[in-house]
Amino acid sequence: MEDKEKEYLEQVDRLVRDMKYGTVTIVIQDGKVIQIDKTEKIRLK
Repeated sequence: MEDKEKEYLEQVDRLVRDMKYGTVTIVIQDGKVIQIDKTEKIRLK
């Protein structure tokens, strides 16, 4: 695994662990990660 790929996986792991509800989207172009989006939702009671 390349260093960049490992860095991306670590970043996605951090994003997922830090949120309770939401979405992480990874955008790939020509087989390479070009963008990571995080949308977090806050649930109101």
